[in-house]
Amino acid sequence: MNPWALVLILVAAVAHASWNLLSKKASQADGIVFLWLVAVASSVMWGPVFAGFLLITGTPVTWGEVAVVCGSLTLHLGYFVLLQRGYGHGDLSMVYPVARGTGPMLASLVAVLFLHEHPGPAGVAGIVLVGVGVFMMSGGGGRDVKGLAFGLATGVFIAGYTVWDAHVVGALAIPPMVLNYLGEAGRALTLTPVVLGGSRRARIGEIWREHRYRVLGAAVLIPLSYLLVLFAFTMAPISVVAPAREVSVLIAVVLGGRLLAEGDLRRRLLAAGVILGGVVAIALS
Repeated sequence: MNPWALVLILVAAVAHASWNLLSKKASQADGIVFLWLVAVASSVMWGPVFAGFLLITGTPVTWGEVAVVCGSLTLHLGYFVLLQRGYGHGDLSMVYPVARGTGPMLASLVAVLFLHEHPGPAGVAGIVLVGVGVFMMSGGGGRDVKGLAFGLATGVFIAGYTVWDAHVVGALAIPPMVLNYLGEAGRALTLTPVVLGGSRRARIGEIWREHRYRVLGAAVLIPLSYLLVLFAFTMAPISVVAPAREVSVLIAVVLGGRLLAEGDLRRRLLAAGVILGGVVAIALS
């Protein structure tokens, strides 16, 4: 693997686990309102960066690119909604590993079967180890059927947007900044009628007052974590990047165990060792 791609993936993993911790802490609030507030805040905060990117690079945004981004927006919206629902029913250290484990395995399978990518033996072994490790993290999921179900469903959307977005920034050559920012702004616009047009409107102020620091933190970290991954996609194949970024599972489990007192740390540390072994194997492939 390109060493710069690995660095981007590891930094993205820290940012990703961190915003999931913030999202879990806000999971008892109205999930749709929380997601809308994050998307709006993200669009505002990252707007100057996006405008600067367009001005400096002279990159035009075409209607064709907007149409392509809408496909990504649909997959990401499903992912965020299901993930937030999952956190309302299960632990961070259960829902997160199941979702993150299902996603890369499916994404890698699609990449191998349909995109003609061929990871070497070490890469295949790494993919298997990451998958085994993240499901060990879940403890089988038997203690929380709803959380497990939402985690699995979230993983399907992760696989979908991983393959699609890699194709967008790779074969279609749409800049990661364009895909990422338009996706955030598009999510804010899509959720606006849902939030402002019904009973949820009355909860905006309450959720903002209670969770504003989590909203702002997620608004910074969500685009940052995925932007780094999109750049990594331009340096390494999907079947390598998708599983390697799952080192975030280790970070999330530690955060869940230490900050949320979710317990069972011994088993989860063992599973973390399996994941790290998989990441090393992938990096050496």
